[in-house]
Amino acid sequence: MSFRTARPSRHVMLDDVRGAQKMLSGVARTTALEGSRHLSRLVGAPVHLKCENLQRTGSFKLRGAYVRIAGLRPEERAAGVVAASAGNHAQGVALASSLLGVRSTVFMPVGAPLPKVAATREYGAEVRLRGHVVDESLAAAQDYARDTGAVFIHPFDHPDVIAGQGTVGLEILEQCPEVRTVVVGMGGGGLAAGIGVAVKALRPDVKVVGVQARSAAAYPPSLAAGRPVAVDCGPTMADGIVVGRPGDVPFDLVQEVVDEVVTVSEDALSSALLLCLERAKLVVEPAGASPVAALLSDPEAFEGPVVAVLSGGNIDPLVLQRVLRHGMAAAGRYLSLRLRLPDRPGALANLLGVLTVVDANVLDVGHVRTDPRLGLTEVEVELHLETKGAEHCAEVRHALREAGHTILGD
Repeated sequence: MSFRTARPSRHVMLDDVRGAQKMLSGVARTTALEGSRHLSRLVGAPVHLKCENLQRTGSFKLRGAYVRIAGLRPEERAAGVVAASAGNHAQGVALASSLLGVRSTVFMPVGAPLPKVAATREYGAEVRLRGHVVDESLAAAQDYARDTGAVFIHPFDHPDVIAGQGTVGLEILEQCPEVRTVVVGMGGGGLAAGIGVAVKALRPDVKVVGVQARSAAAYPPSLAAGRPVAVDCGPTMADGIVVGRPGDVPFDLVQEVVDEVVTVSEDALSSALLLCLERAKLVVEPAGASPVAALLSDPEAFEGPVVAVLSGGNIDPLVLQRVLRHGMAAAGRYLSLRLRLPDRPGALANLLGVLTVVDANVLDVGHVRTDPRLGLTEVEVELHLETKGAEHCAEVRHALREAGHTILGD
């Protein structure tokens, strides 16, 4: 896939990315590239994890934010900067501004996770909570920029931001020169566009694959239409890549430098997060784990060596708890069941005896006696079990049926 020789407006070239790399020297970390034996066995080729979750502020966002703010004219710096974000971009802008001595204001949704709000303030930004979703915070930030003259720092739709994110691609080629496929999560497309610019300019034979959450995938219809198309995003745990419309600047580049865009399910995202935690000992947010989810979903589709970019690790502990539980269920490691038993002494003990024989660990037992759907002598029992995989789940269900129990919902 060739690059244009002349630089059109809004385009980003390899020299821009190399310039950003020099600018980020001593600011952004060169993050580790860690091998994954489990994923390598699954794919049948070496798989490496690019750990941007270990970057300063916990994500790649510092790179683009710093390059964008560093490029402002003195009078623009004096006016300060403003951004809107629920997390990673907020922290990147806050730290970049502090390092450059620029005043920053960040608008965040009222329901933004407290750890992310606290971190943004600690990095030096003035945080203003406006709206209940990021779009409302974005509108407030743009109003603030118009009223005060502060420079709005877009999370992905600016050439300087994309050049900064592209430094991840330069590092990948330096750390894994034999790479054949780079897999990266996509929201607005800034990271994928930047990585693609760097990789395709130096190694046009390397395939770049973007990944989106299936319920929030604006790029496939946009690429089919040849222009950015707005879509209605459904709920997804991968909130870091929920963008209803691709950015104009990254979209132009993605058409040139990203070979394919795939989508992944919620089960795949939660399984990927669980795998990163258990096998790689890495805390990764669902959006950051999306490349791993793509590998788990279709391992034979990726030519190795593969580098999967873990774009961020900023996840609220309460969300992590829920996602891990979902991931364990998707992997057959956690099983919830509802059954009806006769309301008499010994019935529950007999039920637990069946579970003991099949070696299912009981985490929690709930009783319901007042549901109008229950008979006078019935009780409904809800069980939460720790299991050993899909085959063990099937074994547990079979044993309960053999013992005469009816599993509700089956």
